[in-house]
Amino acid sequence: MSTILAGTLLLTATGLFSQVVGFLYRMALSRLIGAEIMGLYQLVMPVYSMLMSVTAVGLTVAVSTLSARYHALGDSGTVKLVLRRALRNFFLLAVPLGLAVAALSDPISVYLLGDARTRLGVVVMVPCMLLTGVENLHKHCFYGIGRVRPPAAVETAEQLIRAGAVLLLLTALLPRSAEETVGVIALGMVLCEVFSACALTLLFRRHWRRFPPGPAGEDVSGKRLMAIAVPVGATSLLGTLLGSANSVLIPAKLVEGGMTLSEAMSEFGVLCGMTLPMLGLPTGFIGALCLVMVPDLSRRTARGDRRAAGGFLDRVMSATSLLMAPAMALLTVIGPTVGASLFRDGRVGELILPLAAGTLLGCYQSVLSGALNGLGLQGKAARNAIISDVVQLAFTFFAVSRFGLAGFAAGYVASGLAGAGLNLASVLRAAELRVKCFDWFVRPLLAAVLMGLWCNLLFRIMLNGGCGQGWSVLACVALGLTVYAAALLAQGISITDLLSGAGTYWKRKRSAI
Repeated sequence: MSTILAGTLLLTATGLFSQVVGFLYRMALSRLIGAEIMGLYQLVMPVYSMLMSVTAVGLTVAVSTLSARYHALGDSGTVKLVLRRALRNFFLLAVPLGLAVAALSDPISVYLLGDARTRLGVVVMVPCMLLTGVENLHKHCFYGIGRVRPPAAVETAEQLIRAGAVLLLLTALLPRSAEETVGVIALGMVLCEVFSACALTLLFRRHWRRFPPGPAGEDVSGKRLMAIAVPVGATSLLGTLLGSANSVLIPAKLVEGGMTLSEAMSEFGVLCGMTLPMLGLPTGFIGALCLVMVPDLSRRTARGDRRAAGGFLDRVMSATSLLMAPAMALLTVIGPTVGASLFRDGRVGELILPLAAGTLLGCYQSVLSGALNGLGLQGKAARNAIISDVVQLAFTFFAVSRFGLAGFAAGYVASGLAGAGLNLASVLRAAELRVKCFDWFVRPLLAAVLMGLWCNLLFRIMLNGGCGQGWSVLACVALGLTVYAAALLAQGISITDLLSGAGTYWKRKRSAI
């Protein structure tokens, strides 16, 4: 197996592992702190995301792009110079911004986030941002030079350390207020980032000691870095601003609709800290799909092979539906019961049907966005993502105060539909591909709906008959897979053909590499 393919599979496995560990961590955290404080924690995270968008996101893309280029040219000295200049620019941006955020934490928490109890969390997020920036710049330099194992190992350890640090600190320190609890969670994140930043820095230095770089072939100026970083960072910042505004508006609009602040924060915590992460658990496969798709499409597009790119996109769209539609159907059935048991909150899984539909549409949007990136149309992908975020924000602003979280769920579906539809139109035009509604959507969705109906019937019968929840879930999974496979076979899709098609693809990929 080639080095590139092995690296791709390693990153895929790491991503799936992180998804599972993150879900278990959220489950344990929600049991320990409750839904209301979970909502406060979710309210602080947009501040962290905005800080990263302004300071680091664009620079990480620039480091990855330029280090890959110079490494391919054999100019390892310039690779090291790229990282050094990126770190310098990052600190020039991040330190003054972090000091300003810490100094203005009171008005930020009260007037922007709408809850003074988030102040300590906002302050502690500043050192977390500084450490994460150092980590991400080293990580993307490793990716650029084709060294996948060091960042993958650190990322795996990072997930475990974060969960352990946060849970141990909460148990040992026993914070007395909601504000202190959010601050302790942020402190656990800081400790995790200390490990990641130090580990990747040391591993990077060790790599260059083993393979000493020659003299830099080019003098990489700050302008060259920022020419890549600024457009990417600006797009990321705009998307983060829209997402942050949406997160802040949800509890505010729930209060406007008649809830108390405590009730609204609790509902927000259940939605964003429990239900949506549960629905997002199977989407780790989408990241794996995009890891394979983007470089493959880039190579085919560079060769001018539009027909091959179109055929590949055809398989990708079919695979997305065939994987994610049954997963969402199964979670729609068992999610409310299992989620209430895991998180110990009966509200987990409310509105799960529209939220599952929105998550499936979000999967299409993500895959098609990756396709646009692979086709070299990053601008269109960014534009469509922003339009999708605006649709969600409009529903939150106008509908949540009147209809509660049902208004958010409607916006979640409409946002996913807008993003996926716009991305699909852009991809079809760019790849000169015709939509295959029956193969891509109708057949997998019909099979998934049939599977969901049978699983729902069996699940209710077994629970009402006194069967344990675990056995009921296992029986539903077994029945669901059987019904889904039978429904696909009845529509002319052979499981053997699917497996052989996947095998043929991997053979072609290995031979191409």
